[in-house]
Amino acid sequence: MTRLQLFEQITLKGSYLCIGLDTDISRIPKHLLKHEDPVYEFNRQIIEATKDFCVAYKPNLAFYESRGPAGLESLEKTVRIIPADIFTIADAKRGDIGNTAEMYAQTFFDYYRFDAVTVAPYMGRDSVTPFIRPGNWVILLALTSNKGSSDFQLAEMSVGGGRSEEKLFEHVLRTSKEWATPDEMMYVVGATHPELIGKIRRIIPDHFLLVPGVGAQGGSLEEVSKAGLNATCGLLVNSSRQIIYASVAEDFAEAAHKAARQMHIEMKQHLESIIV
Repeated sequence: MTRLQLFEQITLKGSYLCIGLDTDISRIPKHLLKHEDPVYEFNRQIIEATKDFCVAYKPNLAFYESRGPAGLESLEKTVRIIPADIFTIADAKRGDIGNTAEMYAQTFFDYYRFDAVTVAPYMGRDSVTPFIRPGNWVILLALTSNKGSSDFQLAEMSVGGGRSEEKLFEHVLRTSKEWATPDEMMYVVGATHPELIGKIRRIIPDHFLLVPGVGAQGGSLEEVSKAGLNATCGLLVNSSRQIIYASVAEDFAEAAHKAARQMHIEMKQHLESIIV
């Protein structure tokens, strides 16, 4: 999916909602356990209940890989039923070099047919470029929403022979934006750092940002939207637990529908400022 196609879907739906399918078999409603594949059945009903309100789904690979072959089968079946006009993200956080990175790219793009994959930048350019392909996206971790993000990402570093200082996440943005165009690369920027999104926008004004941390982690949709929206929206705001676990009873799909619809209503209002 191209950036134009993604923006067309955002405009059509009035939404920039990404729903994280972080499906934990220990948390899904107990009545689903009678199904041959409870995780897939949970995802199927969540997708059916929320597909009109979101433009992207983001399965977190850890929740599937942890269950071995059965989990990977659930993942494959889930990806196959996501409508073709909805952006798909493999939240894999890979980050290796050479042939290894190329094999990861083949896994997520050629086999599973994801549109995008999250990648850690720590090992540098040659760990990222194998994921840069026409029609696909690399989503680079820049400033994450977890508490430990301050350990490295917010650390000050000297640049230009010590003439100036910037935080590590800023250096990642300034360096990596030369590796790919805004049609090929996005960045993960956590909603728990709303005061820094304006600074990020000055460094990368045109790139899409994948923003986790709204809802259960305390991030504000309003603050993120005010600081992060650009002329082509430029945001995919992710919500996982707040939507998929809005209820853990038999009405879970209906509850997810209501939670996604509420976020859609708020997003549509914010989009009115850029879409006429």
